[in-house]
Amino acid sequence: MARNLVFRVIIFILIEKQRAMAYYADIILPLSLPKPYTYGMLESQEKHLKTGMRVAVPFGKTKVYTGIVAKIHQDKPALYEVKYIEEILDETPIVTLKQLEIWQWIAAYYLCNIGEVLKAALPSALLLESETVVELNKEKEIQVEELSDQEYLIYEALQQKSILKVQEIMGILGLKKVLPIIQAMATKDVVVINQELYKQYKPKLVRYVKISEAYRDQEQLTAFLATTQKAAPKQYEVMLSYFSIEASTKKSITPKQLAAAAKTTPSTIKSLVSKGVLDEYYLQHDRMGFQGDTAGSSPVLTPHQTAAFEAINTAFLDKNVCLLHGVTSSGKTEVYIKLIEAQLQQDKQVLFMVPEIGLTTQLIARLQRYFGKEVQVYHSRNSVNERVETYQHVLAQTKGKIIIGTRSAVFLPFRNLGLIIVDEEHETTYKQYDPAPRYNARDISVLLAQKFNAKVLLGSATPSLESYDNAKKEKYALVELTKRYGNVLPPAIQLVDLKQKYKRKQMTGHFSDTLLQEMKTCLGEGKQVILFQNRRGYSPILECNTCGFSPQCPNCDVSLTYHKHNHSLRCHYCGYHIAMQLQCMGCGSTEISTKGFGTEQIETELKSVFKDYKIARMDLDTTRGKYAYEKIISEFEQQQIDILVGTQMLAKGLDFRNVALVGIMNADTLLNYPDFRAHERCFQLLVQVSGRAGRTKEQGKVLIQSFNPNHQILQQVTTNQYEKMAEEQLYERKNFKYPPSYKLIRVVVKHKDYNAVNEAADWLTKAYQNAFKEHVLGPEFPPVMRIRNAYIKYILIKVPPAYSLQKTKAYLERINISFSAIGAFRKIRLNVNVDPY
Repeated sequence: MARNLVFRVIIFILIEKQRAMAYYADIILPLSLPKPYTYGMLESQEKHLKTGMRVAVPFGKTKVYTGIVAKIHQDKPALYEVKYIEEILDETPIVTLKQLEIWQWIAAYYLCNIGEVLKAALPSALLLESETVVELNKEKEIQVEELSDQEYLIYEALQQKSILKVQEIMGILGLKKVLPIIQAMATKDVVVINQELYKQYKPKLVRYVKISEAYRDQEQLTAFLATTQKAAPKQYEVMLSYFSIEASTKKSITPKQLAAAAKTTPSTIKSLVSKGVLDEYYLQHDRMGFQGDTAGSSPVLTPHQTAAFEAINTAFLDKNVCLLHGVTSSGKTEVYIKLIEAQLQQDKQVLFMVPEIGLTTQLIARLQRYFGKEVQVYHSRNSVNERVETYQHVLAQTKGKIIIGTRSAVFLPFRNLGLIIVDEEHETTYKQYDPAPRYNARDISVLLAQKFNAKVLLGSATPSLESYDNAKKEKYALVELTKRYGNVLPPAIQLVDLKQKYKRKQMTGHFSDTLLQEMKTCLGEGKQVILFQNRRGYSPILECNTCGFSPQCPNCDVSLTYHKHNHSLRCHYCGYHIAMQLQCMGCGSTEISTKGFGTEQIETELKSVFKDYKIARMDLDTTRGKYAYEKIISEFEQQQIDILVGTQMLAKGLDFRNVALVGIMNADTLLNYPDFRAHERCFQLLVQVSGRAGRTKEQGKVLIQSFNPNHQILQQVTTNQYEKMAEEQLYERKNFKYPPSYKLIRVVVKHKDYNAVNEAADWLTKAYQNAFKEHVLGPEFPPVMRIRNAYIKYILIKVPPAYSLQKTKAYLERINISFSAIGAFRKIRLNVNVDPY
């Protein structure tokens, strides 16, 4: 009895000891979950697992996801049964501790889930997911006669192929809903359903050849050459070419290179491989390797640039953020290059952020001219494999200390960051709108710099009012560069009154006689022209002249835009499209006309007027391909294009040396946009577009067509009065309680049911008004109230400077949780957008 008691005590102690020694890991999953999920780990995993590693974990009934280890601890969760980590996917962490801290901050500040931040931060190829696969049950004898026709087709396919994916079964049956059929087969024990983890990233392997060890022996090699000289002269030539290349280059030799040198076909090299004379081997290569030459010397700065460079360095002694307000064509990039050089001398990493992918084309070429292989590129047009390689280089610091990227580059795993340059910092494309996290990369860059004790340089010819206000309040340093590079004169800006031109019948299509005459003069002198129209497509509205019917998108409350190049009507919100209608869909009349105009219509009109000149268009429709930006910009730089028509893609920092004239087709669409920032953005866009003209010694010219040329903003553009515009706009913003004086939080309510959206928005508004009183605006439908069959309603909360932003967000989260708990509102989608503009 005593012996049994002792035995039980020993067992109890061992169990308690085992419990005390058990380790658990908080795993961040790429799902919209409010917090990490806790998993157990096996004893063999405890020694290898570290914070920041990827692991494969089960979640839900069958799915397996890639998660990131956020924390390792010994606290067993009390509310749910612990599942265990299935596999550790990395040997070393791929996410740094600083990254995890930044993710936590983003989730808290922008009121989103950390899983959503993870999904945005990591290249998709690193986030593996399981895929449902089906295989035959080999342990049971299958009665074929019991199977339905569809089940028999799957059974027959599994006889030929051991594993089938769901997508493959869809193709076999020609159906979209196949899961019930698969489930029925599993119930009959005919098939087994499993989850297979698949990897998206594949390194690029390049094939090389080398002489085998056996033929390194002099006697054997001599004998082989003597035999093949007459019997196989092509193989003999290949071997001689091999030794010649090896002696001259001392580099690895590809079969293609060897075949070209020997003037033979790849089959000859294959024969030598099969004989064992040559061996094949593979080496991993970067997909985005730099192959050019560097200039070797840095640019020489002008006195104005030197003064700005020294002022920035002085400012960085006291402040971490500096705003460089430099007029267009003032040579800000040369100042950036000097600052980058200083960081590289300290072995620091540099992040160079740009607002558009199109800007990277010219910038990469300029920076590679000075820094060569140190330049890495990261943006969404790169393939998933290219993004993974850049991510790995930044993490390991093995290659490329200068990273050029768009807004997603702030999520890269920097180790030794010294400087962040945010070029064209005023651009709205730094803001992520959908999906969550709805972050602003310019603001995240300031946080990122704090984590590394790095510096931030915000550069723009037309700074955002938020940054300018911070500089005026001395929160940021301010450095101004007021002279154009080489003392080039700013372009002469002229306003054209469209109202008078139409009245006097001096218009050809959408071109005034003034603009056409200036274009003819400019082209006659061998110069190039840029025309700006901030709307793509041929015409935004197609209308019947008989009954007034206009084709609408069935999924969105918006007219279909006519695209002439493929004769289609397309929705720019959801992508819905139909063929161009030759008759009215309402009354059947053939009297159909178009209203308004886009870049495509401008291009068509130009081709009828300037038949002898090459005309091209640069908008979302013409730049969908990976290298489309590069092709158009390269052709324009090489003067293969005479007139370039485009949207706001043209307005962002591009440097074309031969452009003498810029024409803005209609400035009123920018002025009359329903947004409190409309005037600020109109000024920024017009000044930026104007800055593309006259970037050499000859003064350029800008023509702005408008029905309201006396508008205050247009007058300020002509004289480039940024300070005056900023002063007036800041005064108005303060009076009407808008940023930067007040913070904004926009709550978006979405659902397919119109009445449900109204009820939900009203409930939320009343709940918010209990705390924020008159600072709650709405609920209100936006100009386009339905997108992708979902109705949208906005609630805007203005947060006064005296309010605690943290407490405001905490209250919002409590209200939103209460809202989600109401049964009638559970299907309503709720998006919270902090700093929405």
